[in-house]
Amino acid sequence: MKTIASFTLFLLLSLNQIKAQAIISGIVLDSDDLPLIGATIHFQGTAQYMITDGNGGFSIQAPSGFPISIQVNFVGFKEYILELHALPANPLAIKLENDTDLAEVLITARRRTEEVQKVPIPISVVGGARIADAGAFNVNRIKELVPTVQLYSSNPRNTTLNIRGLGATFGLTNDGIDPGVGFYVDGVYYARPAATTLDFVDIEQVEVLRGPQGTLFGKNTTAGAFNITTKIPEFTPSGKVELSYGNLGFIQAKASLTGPLSKSLAGRLSFSGTQRNGTIEHVTTGKQLNDMNNLGFRGQLLYNPSSKLEIILAADANFQRPDGYAQVPAGVVKTQSPDFRQFEAIVNDLNYRLPSTNAFDRKIDHDTPWKANNELGGISGTMDYELGNGTLTTTTAWRYWNWDPSNDRDFTGLPVQTLSQAPSRHRQFSQEIRYAGDFSDRLSGVAGIYYLSQNLETSPFHSEESGSAAWRFLQNNQDPLWQTPGLLEGYGIRTTSMLESSSAAVFGQIDWSISETISVLPGFRFNYDKKDVEYRRVTYGGLITEDPALLALKDRVYSPQDFQVDASEQNFSGQLTIAYRPSEKISTYATASTSYKPIGVNLGGLPSENGEPMTALATVKPEYVTHFELGFKTVPVKGATLNVSAFRTSIEDYQTLVQTPEPGVNRGYLSNAEEVRVMGFELDGNVRLSSHLSLTMAAAYTDGIYQSFTNAPVPLEEVGGEFTYKDISGERLPGISKWAGSLGAEFTTPAKFFAQKSTYFFAFDSYFRSEYSSSPSPSAYLNIPGYGLVNARTGFRSESGLSAFLWTRNLLNKNYYEQLLPASGSTGLYAAVLGDPVTYGITLRYEF
Repeated sequence: MKTIASFTLFLLLSLNQIKAQAIISGIVLDSDDLPLIGATIHFQGTAQYMITDGNGGFSIQAPSGFPISIQVNFVGFKEYILELHALPANPLAIKLENDTDLAEVLITARRRTEEVQKVPIPISVVGGARIADAGAFNVNRIKELVPTVQLYSSNPRNTTLNIRGLGATFGLTNDGIDPGVGFYVDGVYYARPAATTLDFVDIEQVEVLRGPQGTLFGKNTTAGAFNITTKIPEFTPSGKVELSYGNLGFIQAKASLTGPLSKSLAGRLSFSGTQRNGTIEHVTTGKQLNDMNNLGFRGQLLYNPSSKLEIILAADANFQRPDGYAQVPAGVVKTQSPDFRQFEAIVNDLNYRLPSTNAFDRKIDHDTPWKANNELGGISGTMDYELGNGTLTTTTAWRYWNWDPSNDRDFTGLPVQTLSQAPSRHRQFSQEIRYAGDFSDRLSGVAGIYYLSQNLETSPFHSEESGSAAWRFLQNNQDPLWQTPGLLEGYGIRTTSMLESSSAAVFGQIDWSISETISVLPGFRFNYDKKDVEYRRVTYGGLITEDPALLALKDRVYSPQDFQVDASEQNFSGQLTIAYRPSEKISTYATASTSYKPIGVNLGGLPSENGEPMTALATVKPEYVTHFELGFKTVPVKGATLNVSAFRTSIEDYQTLVQTPEPGVNRGYLSNAEEVRVMGFELDGNVRLSSHLSLTMAAAYTDGIYQSFTNAPVPLEEVGGEFTYKDISGERLPGISKWAGSLGAEFTTPAKFFAQKSTYFFAFDSYFRSEYSSSPSPSAYLNIPGYGLVNARTGFRSESGLSAFLWTRNLLNKNYYEQLLPASGSTGLYAAVLGDPVTYGITLRYEF
């Protein structure tokens, strides 16, 4: 807290050092003189826009040259156009009229500023004000507002971000595979999934694009993209400080300061810090685990020497230091292994009992500490130059990721697997150059080139080590040699690996207006990917012996591996969209597209056969994606929107993760399923019932199956049976709920708060999903029951100065799983990643 307080004081003092420049500022109000939060302010004919803040205010640099036209939009209100012939002497007060035609937020998903209802892509947009008020400070909480998003995280490295159930392998992550969902912040691609667990810092809005987007974005995205924009520096001095306090020792502080540094230079400095006690009790130490300990910083410089040129330099650094992410024993399955291989028989022989098999007791006794030290940051430079009727953009970025974990993968208090650590170091460099704009009255589009290089290496090595109880869990026959004292105690493997990868692409998309109502949008992409791997694994420790029989037992547990991979792939993909807009209130589109996910490489160890690694499994084929989509965007009544889309996606050579009982392949290995298919429909909408009440809703039906997977691993309950592989063709994909949805509402009314003119509000967000499988091969025991969550908040927003509100998350204190994972060795034990219990608190916000 001293760090947070010092930083806040620094911001307040620094504000006095800032001098204002020529800007246009003001407030947007409804007919009752209440501020409109999330209205869009756009200078027509430029790419400049912003979103009104929590008080309905805005402040944006005036472009050079008058006259200029300001366009103001907000759903449920008439579009407002104001023409200015000179810089206003005072802040503007813009009042919008109720209950008229469609008005919308603006997006930049197609690399130019557009109204979301006119873009022929299924997009969900969540504004920064709603993100802040709803406590959705990371992607895991955004998914409660956008039900087509799935995020599963057993720790930051082992994070799966999917859209419509596709994007990444489900379960423990293998570093040799590319994500299928692009994660972009201010145009910079974040290659590591750990980025999705970090706190947002000073977010303007989040755009979630569904379906392949490889013709719009630099890095190929086979399932969709998160396009996140942060608040940019402004030439009006302003700042915000926010403090939140809650149960479980929750403390969160956010602060942001912006203003001019010279006539053409502005800066912004932002900070976010989150702390919270753990939610799981370690019965031996009494310590609470799975706490939060996050810090994030972001700094930006905006250089704007003319109305045609804008340069933004940005740097960020993010740190997580939790005692987590511990998984809780949730149950025991009887497998098809012999009786002596069953979990209950094993622990009985070792005189051990789990502290509980009811995961919601939230008790563990693990003997290896849990930690998940996660560092991620980087620097970037973006230049926008108005050229002709468009904008030439170049974005250069360098990013880093440092990962230092400790896990207990046997999920018990016994010394079975005493080390399971994969410290890693990742560096990436990216360069994108693109042009987006209008080529003629009927032709517009975007074209670009992209390059990404990555280096991922162990830091210094990955470790797996067995303890004194390991022999009883690992013995696969009743040979008495397994009981040889010290045979496996301290026996382990150390792995060094390095992955060098590079990707280059040319991409583009054209929007050709054939008539006033019909447009054709073809797109293309050429991609080249190359991956080079050096992998070496050595054994150490255990009983020092020259007895061939004992050495053979040790080799069954861990064995050396050494291989190199040099793989490359190139491909073409593209799309064709036909858009039909018969009126201002109706837009329809149909899309057919193809896409690719690059070739994968195995970096978690390979299964062995007759003591030798199966090097043929070192690489996995690239995915080939075929996608069809039909969508309708409508304004059914004044002040409302309703959008519907239906889709079908097929993937050949689907990259999936295969678990194996071999402890040397603890994180699984990659393989290909012959074909999968995901199809469904989605709808989302909002309505402003009055100047005081607004509703938002979204719903999704998703059906995902393996069309063909004839050589899949067996589920946990079939381990040890006659077959080691199974045909699961026709079975469902993991992580997909057939039904998911969200419903939110906000009621506002004028009020007085400490003699200030304020707005009282009450709001809630609810989220539900039906049950889903938590196993790559469907299991009768590893299914997550459906659940629903309710979050609520109430308080006051002031037009200036202090705002305050109370909030609660998981109001009904619902017990729910997010994942179920089998323990190492597949003896029948499985553990759970739990959702958070009820939390509540208060937030105080001061803006100046």
